[in-house]
Amino acid sequence: MQIEWIWGLVGGLLIGTSAALYLLVNGRIMGASGIMGGLVDGSAKETSAEKIAFIAGLVILPAILALGMDGATTNITSNPVVIIAAGLLVGIGTRLANGCTSGHGVCGISRLSLRGIVATVFYLLGGGLMMALFRHVLGVI
Repeated sequence: MQIEWIWGLVGGLLIGTSAALYLLVNGRIMGASGIMGGLVDGSAKETSAEKIAFIAGLVILPAILALGMDGATTNITSNPVVIIAAGLLVGIGTRLANGCTSGHGVCGISRLSLRGIVATVFYLLGGGLMMALFRHVLGVI
C-alpha cells in the first residue's frame, strides 16, 4: 500500500497553518514572493528581520528534514539551464501577478478573494502549458 500522498497532506496542513498564523500574528498575507521582494527592493526596512527569518525558515527547515529522513527524493531535472530559466520565469510571473501561489493560492483562495482565485487558475494553466511545451514539444525536461 502506497502512502506517499500523506507527505503532501502533511505539507499542505503545515502551509495552511503557517499562513493562518502569519496572518493572525502579523496581520499580513503570507506571500513568499512579496516577502522576498520587500527584502530585495529594500521596502521592508522596519520588518526586515521578520522577513529574513521567514525566508530562512523556508530554506533551512526542509534541509533539516531531508537530513533527518536520509535525503529527499525529487524529480528535478539535472539541466542547470532549465532550472535557471524556470526560476527566472517564476520570478517574472510573480511580479506580473503581484504575488505567488502562497499569497494568491493558499491565502487568497482561503479568504475567497476573486483576485486570488483568478491568479491561481492562471498559475495552474500556465504551469500546465509550460510543462507540456517543455516536456512534450521541446523535450528538455
